[in-house]
Amino acid sequence: MLLNVSYNNPTIKRKIDEEVGPVFSLRERWALKGIGSPKLFITDASIQIGNLLILDQNLNTCQIELRPKGIILSFRSLLETYALIIPYYKLRIYKGDFAVYSVYKDEYFIKVKSDTKAIQKFFKKILDYRADNSPTSIEDL
Repeated sequence: MLLNVSYNNPTIKRKIDEEVGPVFSLRERWALKGIGSPKLFITDASIQIGNLLILDQNLNTCQIELRPKGIILSFRSLLETYALIIPYYKLRIYKGDFAVYSVYKDEYFIKVKSDTKAIQKFFKKILDYRADNSPTSIEDL
């Protein structure tokens, strides 16, 4: 779900917490060695997100926040902040061309440059956390 999170709205906050879980505690953040990504430069996006990004002439960047049951991918357009809420069971990450990661959720996608080790390490952290904390599937039994 793509939401405008610029303003403090309790109903939107409740929707986000139901979808991807509450914010990690300080102890959990310390154990994970951080839950936020470095600045990610957007190279391509789906039509819905692309229409928001072309409204201004700023550099298209985004951030990813790790949550217990998913991730929040946020970006800015004009003076508004938008968030793409992605639970782990709908998250698809592909390593495409050289130094490009693609993050998919249903009809939404964002492609970001991964030209530094910190970005590659963060995507590995997402995949490892999802694998460690996902419920056991029926095929594993």
